[in-house]
Amino acid sequence: MDIEGYAKRALRQDPANEAGLEAQLASRILEIKKISHENAHEIAAAVITEAKATLQVEGDVLNPTLSGVSMGEFGVGSRGTGDFYVHAKLGEVIGQTGAVVDSSQLDDSGVVRIGNEYLVVTVDGIHSRLSDFPFLSGFHVARAALRDVYSMGARPLAMLSDIHIADDGDVAKIFDHIAGITTVSELTGIPLITGSTLRIGGDMVIGDRMTGGVGAVGVTSSLTSRNQTRPGDFILMTEGAGGGTISTTALYYGMHDVVEETINIRFLEACEALLKSGLHEKVHSMTDVTNGGIRGDAREISKTAGVKMVFEETKIRALVNPKVLSMLEGLKIDYLGVSLDALLVIVPPEHADAILKTVRAAGVEIDVIGRVEEGNGAEILINGELRDFAPRFRESAYTPVKKVHGEENPRDFEEMRAAIDRAAAGSIEKKQKVLEKILQKR
Repeated sequence: MDIEGYAKRALRQDPANEAGLEAQLASRILEIKKISHENAHEIAAAVITEAKATLQVEGDVLNPTLSGVSMGEFGVGSRGTGDFYVHAKLGEVIGQTGAVVDSSQLDDSGVVRIGNEYLVVTVDGIHSRLSDFPFLSGFHVARAALRDVYSMGARPLAMLSDIHIADDGDVAKIFDHIAGITTVSELTGIPLITGSTLRIGGDMVIGDRMTGGVGAVGVTSSLTSRNQTRPGDFILMTEGAGGGTISTTALYYGMHDVVEETINIRFLEACEALLKSGLHEKVHSMTDVTNGGIRGDAREISKTAGVKMVFEETKIRALVNPKVLSMLEGLKIDYLGVSLDALLVIVPPEHADAILKTVRAAGVEIDVIGRVEEGNGAEILINGELRDFAPRFRESAYTPVKKVHGEENPRDFEEMRAAIDRAAAGSIEKKQKVLEKILQKR
């Protein structure tokens, strides 16, 4: 619980009701913390004092830019059209970087040139619903970070971690989380070399929620970024059993045995086989099937490379772990719209057979699931009929709570998008003002 946010919200609604707010806040604190009534009131009063001090601020640096649209309303983090739109706006706020690959290209990793090679950098956040399962969250986020580096055609060299646990969280969560990360580290030989451990919000967030992420860096001389996808390419996909998303589905629907299906490093083994064989140099593009499933990846690749993606549903279905697929279909979850943690390899047709043989020799299933054509957007062949293959507003609803929120666009989507456009423009303007101010002082 964010007690600072609670206090600020109440003060905005009724600034004159400090006494009532202190009593309410102390009651909320006592629901979580095993402390005395008097101590809870002392904390509540101190929180209110701090909240009042920062409610009214002035200046370009202190005044926050507001859109009036919440993260949940617009589906940010839910891997659908709202989330993709905000990520595109982030590229605008960042501006021109001079990087070989940056956020404007919607890849999961960024790339800068160092001499004759490329340095690949990525970071992945833990799945928010795995807070109570720190080992699992560590395993899957480490694997995700390495996937993103491998997908750029690079061999990962090192990982770093960032862990934040709320004030009442058990210290052992840190150890379990790190153990999950380093399980992947020891399986791959890629070390975890540094990191940070903090409390979420310091004293202002109570409870035991955990969040954080894992970053990774790698080096390559041959890139496989999404923007290199070309018409005529074949689309190959490896087997997929999911990661954090599938684990979350299994956990919160009480199908815990399915979690075991996700504990593997087949994606990383397939990539390592391609790198060792040198075949990654023949590949145009690689990506992992995560952001909103194949629906989301198809949309991002199409937009970035200016091509049309065409898929065969039966070929994709055959590569999804049977136990995972059975769970998803039994729960009426669209398996094409969730993270499968499979590898997509987009390659000229003349190199497809060699890649299929190499990956299969590494013990990983792979097949051709589609092709790239001139045009834009994406289509999928289902029961002999080509259908539009666009992402929904949110990724497939894969937990009971997500099913309540749904997947479709809200009625006021265009209005919210316009507000987000204005907010992004405001942040860019703020950046320019601060830059000018600092440069004038030099």
